[in-house]
Amino acid sequence: MFKNHPKGLYALALANTGERFGYYTMLAIFVLFLQAKFGLSATVTGQIFGGFLAAVYFLPVIGGLIADNWLGYGKTVTVGIIVMFLGYILMAIPGMGMPVLIAALFIIALGTGLFKGNLQVLVGNLYDDPQYKSRRDPGFSLFYMAINIGAMFAPRAAKEVVNYFMGKEGLHYIADIPALAHQYINGTIASEGTAKLTDLMAAQGAQFTDLASFSQLYIDKLSASYNYGFGVACLSLILSMAIYLCSKKLYKHADFNAKQKTAAGVEEDVILTAKQTKERVVALGLVFAVVIFFWMSFHQNGLTMTFFARDYTQSFVDGWTRIGMDVINLALICVGIYALFSIFQSEKLKGKLISAAVLVATVAAVAWRYLSLDGAIKIEPSDFQQFNPFFVVALTPFSIAIFGWLEKIKKEPSTPRKIGYGMLVAAAGFAILAVASFGLKSPAELKSVGGVSDILLNPNWLISTYLTLTFAELLLSPMGISFVTKVAPPKLKGLMMGGWFAATAVGNYLTSAIAAIWESKIPLWAVWGVLIACCLLSAIFLFSVMKRLESATSNT
Repeated sequence: MFKNHPKGLYALALANTGERFGYYTMLAIFVLFLQAKFGLSATVTGQIFGGFLAAVYFLPVIGGLIADNWLGYGKTVTVGIIVMFLGYILMAIPGMGMPVLIAALFIIALGTGLFKGNLQVLVGNLYDDPQYKSRRDPGFSLFYMAINIGAMFAPRAAKEVVNYFMGKEGLHYIADIPALAHQYINGTIASEGTAKLTDLMAAQGAQFTDLASFSQLYIDKLSASYNYGFGVACLSLILSMAIYLCSKKLYKHADFNAKQKTAAGVEEDVILTAKQTKERVVALGLVFAVVIFFWMSFHQNGLTMTFFARDYTQSFVDGWTRIGMDVINLALICVGIYALFSIFQSEKLKGKLISAAVLVATVAAVAWRYLSLDGAIKIEPSDFQQFNPFFVVALTPFSIAIFGWLEKIKKEPSTPRKIGYGMLVAAAGFAILAVASFGLKSPAELKSVGGVSDILLNPNWLISTYLTLTFAELLLSPMGISFVTKVAPPKLKGLMMGGWFAATAVGNYLTSAIAAIWESKIPLWAVWGVLIACCLLSAIFLFSVMKRLESATSNT
């Protein structure tokens, strides 16, 4: 699995891991911060969330143009890290107003646009070497796995920072309080909401007796704690920059664009006719059109699925699920899975014995930690966001093994076909939430009483959805990125990678459309039904043009 890959892959993957750790730490608490700080509705929160994600994924088009035509990929990545750092510093300032927040979000998005796509073009360039060409898809799967290692630890980091600073003020997080506190301050709270807020204030400690001062204090301190959580991203970017610069010799030979290659007198490995170039660009455009709807659906994990976790899901877990609520346990499980694969893939007996010892040790550690757990564990909405990256890291070896086996027997599906299957699986993921939502009050009904649902679901419904969506993601995202680097005409690599992210940007902005209907009067299950329909229709479209896609890319 880890063999026969260029060393530069691991350096670039680690640099990306640090950056993604900071980004997902911020994203884990972002919508909670918006509503806690500003008292925004789900619709407005969704517009800001969707607009930010759209900018994050659209600006790589600009980053690609800059790298293709002027700075080159390596220098553009360096500038991107510096710009992101400045944006996260602004996000970490307590008491910020909306103008400062919007400025910070734009700066982060701009820096990400310079960084993200061009780093992945560097990875793709490593695999232009004939020695590694056949390992491109597995290479991007490993690269994608490294991204998710950072993302897996991010929600825990955000939670621990927020809880630490809340604890210093003698407070602890309760999901109901921010909305009720805002309603009390602006005079829109119902009588039952006042009674509930009074009880929640008493649970915070005997020192709190006045609802008005308590409401303002809680909003201010919780918001500031979220700001400190955003500050984690600054530290992770310092680490990313250090890894990126110190390992430059491992990927320097891949740091070239078409103009630099021509100036150096190096001929392109692939010479395309105008017709072939057009066919490839059209094929990529068709794929981009489909992934819009995947990302619109998938990135509900940071928006409506977070609302669902807060308002419709139990705030505690018991049984086996307790293992998954501790990121240390999840990390140990991942280590165990990779040790298991290493037993079979190691060529020497010594390697097999070491892998077996690691596997036994991780199983024993997880068992010991499980037996020492309390009977029930309190959880917070952001905790669920660690499951998607965990599943990516845990399932990547299986994905590589399965597709490697299919390649050997000449049955591996094409990348466009994998993407089509991914859309079908995504539809199945939201079907799980639709089934779970039958009989529950709509978000509009919950808003009218200022509270959470009186029927709270077992967390396993949401965890199962995350698992299914991860299957879809592994079929679509790393394979799609690999597809772009493989199919893009040489002179348009940065731009085409930017096009992939631009499609992602449109999908991310469309997440706000689902937030807009979240507080409408339609049943909760119908919200998920909209996403199911989008995924199914996208899959049908992709399979309808499959022959055209496979024909245009058959010579890569």
